[in-house]
Amino acid sequence: MADLDLGPLDQALLSAHQPALAAALVHITGDPNWLRDEWKPAYVPLSRGDTGVPEEEQAKFRAEAKEALTRFFEGGRVMAPQPSPELLRKMMSFVAGADIPDGYGDFLSDELALGGTSKDPHWETPDLKAAARKMHVLVIGAGMSGLLTGIRLSQAGVDFEIVDKNDDVGGTWYENTYPGCRVDSSNHIYSYSFEPNHHWPQHFSTQPVLLEYFRGVAERYDLRKKIRFSTSVEEMVWDENRALWKVTLKTPDGAAQVVEANSVITAVGQLNRPRLPEIKGRDRFKGPAFHSAQWRHDIDLTGKRVAVIGTGASAFQFVPEIAGKVASLTVFQRTPPWGFPVPHYHEDVPDGFNWLMEHVPFFDKWYRFWNFWMVTDGLLPMVTADPGWNGPPTGVSQVNQEFRDMIAMAFAAQAPERPDLVEKVIPTYPVGGKRSLLDNGVWLAALQRPNVQLVTDAVTEITETGLVTADGKTHEVDVIIYGTGFYASRFLYPMKIRGRGGKDIHDAWAGDPRAYLGMTTPGYPNLFMIYGPNTNIVVNGSIIFFSECSVRYIVGCLQLLAETGAASMEPKKEIHDAFNIKVDEGNKLMAWGAPQVTSWYKNEAGRVTQNWPFALVDYWRATLAPNPSDFVLTKEAEPVA
Repeated sequence: MADLDLGPLDQALLSAHQPALAAALVHITGDPNWLRDEWKPAYVPLSRGDTGVPEEEQAKFRAEAKEALTRFFEGGRVMAPQPSPELLRKMMSFVAGADIPDGYGDFLSDELALGGTSKDPHWETPDLKAAARKMHVLVIGAGMSGLLTGIRLSQAGVDFEIVDKNDDVGGTWYENTYPGCRVDSSNHIYSYSFEPNHHWPQHFSTQPVLLEYFRGVAERYDLRKKIRFSTSVEEMVWDENRALWKVTLKTPDGAAQVVEANSVITAVGQLNRPRLPEIKGRDRFKGPAFHSAQWRHDIDLTGKRVAVIGTGASAFQFVPEIAGKVASLTVFQRTPPWGFPVPHYHEDVPDGFNWLMEHVPFFDKWYRFWNFWMVTDGLLPMVTADPGWNGPPTGVSQVNQEFRDMIAMAFAAQAPERPDLVEKVIPTYPVGGKRSLLDNGVWLAALQRPNVQLVTDAVTEITETGLVTADGKTHEVDVIIYGTGFYASRFLYPMKIRGRGGKDIHDAWAGDPRAYLGMTTPGYPNLFMIYGPNTNIVVNGSIIFFSECSVRYIVGCLQLLAETGAASMEPKKEIHDAFNIKVDEGNKLMAWGAPQVTSWYKNEAGRVTQNWPFALVDYWRATLAPNPSDFVLTKEAEPVA
């Protein structure tokens, strides 16, 4: 290897996340003295990683780190032996700034992936390899979860095909191209654990950057040859005699084609079917009108009078982007969103930081670990309900109420001259009741512009030239943009899926979708869902973590079929039902399950169909491998031709 230019080292150390670098230096030097008490962080919640360590100690750390790294790079890059389990646990607690609780060590070690991970498939015996060659799996969706599934199936040697309704990979990051679209999880955890990117330009990357990441993954794993684009699934029918799925596809030319698969894995997401509001006269409007997920880039908004209906996650991002170019912007709000104060939401990654990610061994893993820990189970108590809470309905516990007050104060500080606006934008429901967003001040700055108006009266009618609100006012506009979300509770919609006895899964669910571990449902053998019912997360973590757990479990189910010689599997009804009772009980004790809260997390009957109410460690442990006793395994059938 050519000598590394150490010129950027000083700048890199100035931008380093010091606790993560300290842990990396333990790996490099074998010296646990990097974990000194005077360098142990005391974090500020939702910050860039401010540690509370005095500047003089930080400077001392940088000087010692420079000396150690220079010796390492100039001395042949010799690594110390792997830290012991006891030292690793100490390193975790140091980076986290708090003692890691019992029961988390193996979970976090797996997430660190210092020496491989349990998420890698291991189909290494001749019998498993032979069984893999006989399987054919259909994967629906080429977004984040579908690509992940293709990678793991390739590694297991299982034959598969991916279909996607779009003409490229990327899923939500291909479809959503509205101005300001970006991720609201740090990219150092919103990326595959096995595919780090050491060159993220920002902490929370924009849609084009994310799309490029997933395109790059598809290229590196040579997945495009396994993907049929512009192809949608119309219907799936379980053939009980042959124990396989017959799937009717709509091909790019509009023709119908039937394909067969031993198993089907859906990777279609929850937020992919735009929802338009049921407003009288919606189709009468003569000007351009479109949903934010179907952004009309051919419409120049410059100098236009624009109406935005909805103030959810998309509007929170695109309203600040368009407010400066339109003549007027009227934002119609039904309920305001909570926005966690994250000042660095739009900031670039500092100069030199990515140099450390690229060149210092284990720094990327420990920085990912810190990001993961700080936004996972550490936030869960803040949105957990206290059954004995007798305070105001704006909270569900004392901690939740205090968290609410902190965020409300941050909102109020952004508009000290506009108490009327502050009153409108501070929610009356508990923090965590609905999807919380990330706020760096641009939302309220946009709403305070002289050409922007926030309207909280309900829209009762849409006319040919504008909107009418409940107070009788008419708002004349040139363009209407709907930021009104998606049909989140319509899992697997609009596909027709007929399982045992020909029963459609939507009829079986009757508006109340349920699945065991969010992945499998009785009566629908060999059908596996990623991001299925009750696998959404509200405050704790990245959905990529859930997808990696789910795909490991699903590939484990295919391995169970291979090992047992069974042709099909489905969860036992009593196992499925007991799991869902436990989930329902858990969701009732969370802010999003509070009776005073309505949101897309709940179905029409008020049941939370979307969210996982427990710690991430619980999902990780539950999905390490399928328990054969949880399933009905049926030995039958013939291979797919």
